Amino acid sequence: MRNLFGITLLLITFLCSCNSTQKTVAQVKEQTFAANENALLWQVTGKELKEPSYVFGTIHMIGKNDFFLTDAMKKAFGESDRVVFEINMEEMNDFSVLFTLMGKIKMKDGKTLSDLISEEDYKMVDKHFSEMGLPLSFLETIKPLFLSTFASGDVAPGDMESGKLKSYEMEFMEMAKTAKKEMDGLETIEFQLSMFDSIPYKAQADMLVDAIKNAGEGDDQFKQMVDLYKQQNLLGLQKMIEGDTEGVGEFEDILLAGRNRNWIPLMDGMMKTKKTFFAVGAGHLGGEQGVIALLRKEGYTVKAVDPVQKKP
Repeated sequence: MRNLFGITLLLITFLCSCNSTQKTVAQVKEQTFAANENALLWQVTGKELKEPSYVFGTIHMIGKNDFFLTDAMKKAFGESDRVVFEINMEEMNDFSVLFTLMGKIKMKDGKTLSDLISEEDYKMVDKHFSEMGLPLSFLETIKPLFLSTFASGDVAPGDMESGKLKSYEMEFMEMAKTAKKEMDGLETIEFQLSMFDSIPYKAQADMLVDAIKNAGEGDDQFKQMVDLYKQQNLLGLQKMIEGDTEGVGEFEDILLAGRNRNWIPLMDGMMKTKKTFFAVGAGHLGGEQGVIALLRKEGYTVKAVDPVQKKP
């Protein structure tokens, strides 16, 4: 999958659920629930909520110079009593939790990358990671989709520490700590790691090889994704990957839509008890199976906050 690098980081994997260009009346009706405005921040009210909550679409990694937070975003965050991520970011700093999960990033049954790809492709992958200072001998038992994060060569392990890249989740976590806000997650780290066991290792390995072979093109697409994100263009992000049905496309329900559906009852319960700021990948917001549409179907009023004017 040529765009695997960007999609792995952003979790923007919303794909067409059918190949036909014909739309039924029911499908057209469903689209009225989707997020059509250019906005990353959405206010949730109604359904007997005493106070509004907010949903914000993040990008999991972005260049330091591309990172932004508007006054409206800061205000919504400041007014909220609790910050909820896909996973509780406090767990990411708990070494005891991470240590127990280290084994889960490895393939089962003693599988190695060399078992899954040709000798020629293995040499290419080995060369790619060696040039990054990451000997493949230390990595070949790791699930290939995790390695795909570094498929382009543009992202190095130390980029977060050096400040070259920023993470909205990490920024919000620090802001929450400073303001002494409660933090929580919609999923556990264990659950997120387990999702990769639902994708055959051979398919993961093939996607890793394809991502490295097409690294230059992937970089261009990642830049385009970042540009669309800065425009807060959820529809543009969705359309960009809509026709890409290779690689993880067949696993879209596992990685995206199914998770969205699982989150709604959790969000419902959380919003009823505290004014909550949900920060999840922007790819989870748009589309007929996106969080915005699903919340509206549940009877909530979900309104774009300070949307960006669409270009004619």
